[in-house]
Amino acid sequence: MNLKKAFIVGAISLATAVTSLPAMAKDLKVVASFSLLGDMVEQVVGDLGMVETIVGPDADAHVYQPSVADARAVAQADIIFMNGLGFETWSETIVAESGTKAAVFAATEGVTPLVINNEPDPHAWNSLKNGIQYVENIAKGLAKVAPKNAAKFDANAKAYIAKLEALDAKAKAAIAKLPKENRTVVTAHDAFGYMEQAYGLTFLAPVGIDTEAEPSAKDLAQLIAQIKKDGVAALFVENITSPALVKQISAETGIEVGGRLFSDALSERGGPATSYIAMFEHNMTSLVSALGAKK
Repeated sequence: MNLKKAFIVGAISLATAVTSLPAMAKDLKVVASFSLLGDMVEQVVGDLGMVETIVGPDADAHVYQPSVADARAVAQADIIFMNGLGFETWSETIVAESGTKAAVFAATEGVTPLVINNEPDPHAWNSLKNGIQYVENIAKGLAKVAPKNAAKFDANAKAYIAKLEALDAKAKAAIAKLPKENRTVVTAHDAFGYMEQAYGLTFLAPVGIDTEAEPSAKDLAQLIAQIKKDGVAALFVENITSPALVKQISAETGIEVGGRLFSDALSERGGPATSYIAMFEHNMTSLVSALGAKK
């Protein structure tokens, strides 16, 4: 048994030995795997349940190790939402070992995944069209577990989807105004493939879809050479990864860092990306501003 699994199993054993206070009968106990998904779930649940998120703001779900509190939440949940597509590498273990009777749903059900190096890209939320699919899946999952509230879940979802559709149209219109030669961006890890596909941008990254990976010196040198040859309109650091690689690229190419994008997690309270909508608005505003400033 590896250390990560041993930790999870031990945490679950302790969690199941803890007696929790009884919740109000009307409160649906909902667990979401990470902050972005947790916010989406909260929009649909409304006041009909309590949502607990495992991986919080500014935290990296790729390398996360579940805690005792996480194990307890999973064991006591009525319904659990995961991103799926291999994003939460720890999810199957914590669900299986917890003995939870909760229904488990993948928010990416029905999403056509991008494939990078023979692996599905899990960052599907970076296309608002996919975000809408997430919301529809969340509403369906909640309705299956709490059918008496299905109409309210559906109404909440539709109101939320209307906001996402409006933001999607706004983003596409903003990108369409940029010259095509000003649409290439470098980020720390490969989290923006769906945004690239949906909005006509090009993203380059020294690290793959998993932040645990490390680029080789050769790969990094090739990326820097490509940037110098083809030109890049903007460089961005991310909230969940070290800025070192992007700063190195900046130093070697002379391209200034355009700001910080939120890729896999929301910001802490007081930050610019405390919700899925706020995160997308911040990222798009930052990108359009940096790319539009390119001469």
